[in-house]
Amino acid sequence: MEILDFTKLNGFPYGERHKNVLYNSDDFKISIIDLPENGSLPECNMESHVVFVVMHGQVDININGEKFSLIEKQSIASEPGLFSMKTLQGEKLMGIQIQKHKK
Repeated sequence: MEILDFTKLNGFPYGERHKNVLYNSDDFKISIIDLPENGSLPECNMESHVVFVVMHGQVDININGEKFSLIEKQSIASEPGLFSMKTLQGEKLMGIQIQKHKK
């Protein structure tokens, strides 16, 4: 068991995104995403279910070509797909990836 205090954690740039993983198990992974003003994450094919929670700021997320704008304390849950995001003001997200179990 572990307490994760997102108010005290800062994310690393996209090139060092492996350092943003705060918890990892066979079933799920928790990461922090910290984008500066006018920051973005390139298109990424996620093979797992994903939950994004906006901890601070505002972010525009594109999932499979559909656009969503989220503000602080809002979240979105999605099946696997093609994701990208950008922010004008800067943001901090918690990302939870949930592995799809094969039958």
